[in-house]
Amino acid sequence: MKDLMGIINLSESEEAIKEITYNRPIATIPIAGRYRIIDFTLSNMVNAGIRNVAIFTRGKSRSLMDHLGTGKDWDLDRKRDGLFVLNPVINYDDIIFNKGDIENFNSHVDYIKHSKQEYVLLSRSYMICNVDYAKAFKHHKDSKADITIIYKQMENSHQKFLNCDTLNIDEEGKVLSIGRNTGINKTYNMSMEMYIMKKELLLEIIQNSISAGDSEYLKQAVFLNMKNLKVNSYPFTGYVSCVNSIQNYYKANMELLNVEISRELFQKNGLIYTKINNEPPAKYTDSSNVVNSLIANGSIIEGTVKNSIIGRGVKIKKGSVVKDSIIMRKGIVEENVQLTNVILDKYVRITKDKTLFGDKKNPFVAKKSIVL
Repeated sequence: MKDLMGIINLSESEEAIKEITYNRPIATIPIAGRYRIIDFTLSNMVNAGIRNVAIFTRGKSRSLMDHLGTGKDWDLDRKRDGLFVLNPVINYDDIIFNKGDIENFNSHVDYIKHSKQEYVLLSRSYMICNVDYAKAFKHHKDSKADITIIYKQMENSHQKFLNCDTLNIDEEGKVLSIGRNTGINKTYNMSMEMYIMKKELLLEIIQNSISAGDSEYLKQAVFLNMKNLKVNSYPFTGYVSCVNSIQNYYKANMELLNVEISRELFQKNGLIYTKINNEPPAKYTDSSNVVNSLIANGSIIEGTVKNSIIGRGVKIKKGSVVKDSIIMRKGIVEENVQLTNVILDKYVRITKDKTLFGDKKNPFVAKKSIVL
């Protein structure tokens, strides 16, 4: 995979998940207790042998840099290639500020141009899956396509992937058109927003889009060029979830409590890596009762936890009951608290004798660092 570089584009829409993205991009939202969402895409790239990875941000990069560091945990702390975080360059002399991502790519074309790889894999961060990019890359080269789009055929998941791109594909796998999932069709081909193409083609698309001024976003620019290109598809048959809303974030975490899904997601095509924290194992006292839950290291459980995801360093005190909920890092649940269908962001403290509940379609969300 020396010929393939990776680009993770963080310009996902945060409108439907803004309750937990005020201080972070979607990429660094905690998931499964000890991971971040970007860990899946980044690990998929590393497992495929990609050693040159760039992350194009929207500017909220403090939590991203804190999580990624030098890229050591993904074996990307290298003298040649490695991990790059590229932020938007703002020109204050411009009267109009473009809010799309195409300007960010244009600002960093030198990085793309001077990379040694011939091909590029473009991906978002919010698709949770374990995909073999090496097989997808081989399929792309064998098909002699200009662009290959990785997709998943969906059945009876029309509501779960609302607003995701959909592909109209012919019998030979050629992409005829791209639409959007509006929740009407029960069966459709969902684009996983992963594109493989030659680096020169990407540079051409960026430069033509800037010259014409017809696109604010790179994805939009790619779509506008498709009519003149050979665009093929590559089917992915494994588990996938798109974290583009609070509801989907909640569902994705709850689905990880299914052992088969969790085993596939974290092991099937290679391990999923994350930042290593040197914390003690979780502690369970005699009064604790834990059923079908993921408990991260450093947590202290004195109460009852059922069907829940508990992050690092969380304290759940005696007499409290946490059901069908997600508690992020360093959360504190005092005595005799009842939580059901709740998402607590980092450092949230719930004082004793409180009862909080939502429902599975609309969980209650507590913002970072608040005390209730």
